Amino acid sequence: MANENPFKHILKTLEKPSGGEFGKYYSLPALNDSRIDKLPYSIRILLESAIRNCDEFQVKSKDVEKIIDWENTSPKQVEIPFKPARVLLQDFTGVPAVVDLACMRDAMNNLGGDSNKINPLVPVDLVIDHSVQVDVARSENAVQANMELEFQRNKERFAFLKWGSNAFHNMLVVPPGSGIVHQVNLEYLGRVVFNKDGFLYPDSVVGTDSHTTMIDGLGVAGWGVGGIEAEAAMLGQPMSMVLPGVVGFKLSGKLRDGVTATDLVLTVTQMLRKHGVVGKFVEFYGEGMGELSLADRATIANMSPEYGATMGFFPVDHVTLQYLKLTGRTDETVAMIESYLRANKMFVDYSEPQVERVYSSYLELNLEDVEPCISGPKRPHDRVTLREMKADWHACLDNRVGFKGFAIPKESQSKVAEFNFHGTPAQLRHGDVVIAAITSCTNTSNPSVMLGAALVAKKACELGLEVKPWIKTSLAPGSGVVTKYLQNSGLQKYLNQLGFHIVGYGCTTCIGNSGDIDEAVASAITENDLVAAAVLSGNRNFEGRVHPLTRANYLASPPLVVAYALAGTVDIDFATEPLGVGKDGKRIFFRDIWPSNEEVAEVVQSNVLPDMFKATYEAITKGNPMWNQLSVPSGTLYAWDPTSTYIHEPPYFKDMTMSPPGAHGVKDAYCLLNFGDSITTDHISPAGSIHKDSPAAKYLVERGVDRRDFNSYGSRRGNDEIMARGTFANIRIVNKLVGGEVGPKTLHIPTGDKLSVFDVAMRYKNEGHDTIILAGAEYGSGSSRDWAAKGPMLLGVKAVIAKSFERIHRSNLVGMGIIPLCFKTGEDAETLGLTGHERFTINLPSSVSEIRPGQDVTVVTDNGKSFACTLRFDTEVELAYFDHGGILQYVIRNLIHAKH
Repeated sequence: MANENPFKHILKTLEKPSGGEFGKYYSLPALNDSRIDKLPYSIRILLESAIRNCDEFQVKSKDVEKIIDWENTSPKQVEIPFKPARVLLQDFTGVPAVVDLACMRDAMNNLGGDSNKINPLVPVDLVIDHSVQVDVARSENAVQANMELEFQRNKERFAFLKWGSNAFHNMLVVPPGSGIVHQVNLEYLGRVVFNKDGFLYPDSVVGTDSHTTMIDGLGVAGWGVGGIEAEAAMLGQPMSMVLPGVVGFKLSGKLRDGVTATDLVLTVTQMLRKHGVVGKFVEFYGEGMGELSLADRATIANMSPEYGATMGFFPVDHVTLQYLKLTGRTDETVAMIESYLRANKMFVDYSEPQVERVYSSYLELNLEDVEPCISGPKRPHDRVTLREMKADWHACLDNRVGFKGFAIPKESQSKVAEFNFHGTPAQLRHGDVVIAAITSCTNTSNPSVMLGAALVAKKACELGLEVKPWIKTSLAPGSGVVTKYLQNSGLQKYLNQLGFHIVGYGCTTCIGNSGDIDEAVASAITENDLVAAAVLSGNRNFEGRVHPLTRANYLASPPLVVAYALAGTVDIDFATEPLGVGKDGKRIFFRDIWPSNEEVAEVVQSNVLPDMFKATYEAITKGNPMWNQLSVPSGTLYAWDPTSTYIHEPPYFKDMTMSPPGAHGVKDAYCLLNFGDSITTDHISPAGSIHKDSPAAKYLVERGVDRRDFNSYGSRRGNDEIMARGTFANIRIVNKLVGGEVGPKTLHIPTGDKLSVFDVAMRYKNEGHDTIILAGAEYGSGSSRDWAAKGPMLLGVKAVIAKSFERIHRSNLVGMGIIPLCFKTGEDAETLGLTGHERFTINLPSSVSEIRPGQDVTVVTDNGKSFACTLRFDTEVELAYFDHGGILQYVIRNLIHAKH
């Protein structure tokens, strides 16, 4: 039961410089503990949260002591509770979250509880940005046309979210067409410091999107969590986390001319990936910090999931305060933020002597060492410098199939595919660019690279260069502010001239919403088995994500996206080969169109203005005419429509009683899938298009849905029946049970039948058999996709045995009651001689009280093999979730039991 806060004695009043007071706050200096001065700034935010929420029930005094003693406790994997100040959602993950909340209200009702207890207790901001697709490109009318199609496809989902914003308290829904969630968070939603009813505390946020970390660039502690964890946080549950180690990353020097923030982030990503930062915070410091704009910092913070860290944190300093003013936060708000953070030892003033902070490990980068680069062709951390790109491309064509290989025979590498493009003869080769997209919150929030791209376009147009008409070019800004400064600078017209018209305000190509490419181009690629390329300013390039027909996908800065579009191929050495021929017949090189840092800085300085941010965000919650015309039902309980193919009542709480089901092992389970390394959440639960021959397509056709209205898996996450069928439906998945064949098929072991994964899983379920999954390293890497755990649970998967798990995915599996197990170091399915044709028994004690986090568990097979695994329930709270059959069941029973 909750008690009075034992830290009331350190409550202080924060005075305004002009007289009066800002409010009260818990003062860290008032603890008089010298250990706090050495804590990383990111850990101080966790400390303040623990002190403020301490009730000796959910958060205890001993948790506060663990955090203060971070230097000694962090290497020991100690568990702490964390209550974030707010929750951030986007619509792909937000729809299932609101579906779950609506369903939980029904469950509360059915069990005799008060359904109104299912309400967010912290502010929840939901930004609709994942639904817009690039159906129309290279057109002045693209924004309007794509938005109309977006509303046609998603009317039902949008109406449901609009219902949710009325039915639930504390929930703000930002309508479609407003921008990308992380950029809106940075420019508008981020509070930095909350002042709630005269009580001050640091902003912190968890979001159902792995790139929530972008807000770390603003000095706000934020990271991605599974949708399931986010729902629990909304309902006042503390998040259980292991107190992280913190890598101190020192920056010195300054970037050379012609080097962009994107080049820097791709370099940092590769360095941190090599260093090993999974489950850790990274905190940046050093004199190089002054050389980075806030937008540069946000770009680096954004890619935390790609380098594997929980956060890439930049403490608040003068640069942060300037950005807050630029983006339209009031002078009084900025003064409050500075006063509070200074008073609570959370502000970095580089003009004052620095107290040496302690970090778990250290890295250093001289910014002068960064050189222009891109990453690919299949992973964000596979960085290639521009000077090595041509040689690297040819090596990729030669190499056997893998992250850096396509195994194209030498004699086929110079193949030319002739095709007819709307009456014009055209050619395609390996490495030719067919998609060039300036997209993604990573880069479109950064004026230096956006205006840099526009300057490249201007120089190219003036010299007479053009982009081939069959390349699908697009520009999707993360907020309306970008449009304002591109227009204000007079540079948008040059981007338009090259085909980079604005197509919408959302994630688009970065998450696979690239739309179709021209049929003639698609046929040329498939008929000639070409390795076509996409170049995008996104943060992820996993196979099959950007577009099914672009096997090579490179991440690049916006100006480089324009340069590669002009070249028309990634098979080029920019230093020695021309991009093309100009209007006077002269060969034009990369160096001829590349702007200097001074040119870029000048355009940024004169065109990115505070009024643009104010005007954009004053209008943001008003919505647009299409949103405002949506009619929605009233009432706090949702009226489910059983015929809907978008919003369907999920079965999670069917037959639920007040008694927890308790711990359970796994007996004689079949292996549903046997995977190698780096199976991403995109492989497990794709977000992109629904393939015409898939089980999900069959389901939709049976319900009268026309193929052109299938929409994407991501847009149908509110329907569990479609998502179960979409689980493991990625067309690029490789399953060892079917001999490493590429595609979403597996083996029904008793009969030897090869069927879709869904059909085999349903067969096992109907036969009463449990199933497990075998996997390699980094299982579940990529997006924080809760359906990558919900889907397997609905397929009947009871456990996943892997070499290692991605952080968010492991906690999502736990949240859905699936047992995560890790092979012992040096062991995996192959070294143990497992083929996946065995039957597996996992012995667990029948009572959760007898299970310990991280204990060893024995797995036995029907052919006499036996091996030890580590049980990856990492905390006592996770064991409680397992006992209840999942996190949501745990929350419902607790809310019903709670009398206060």
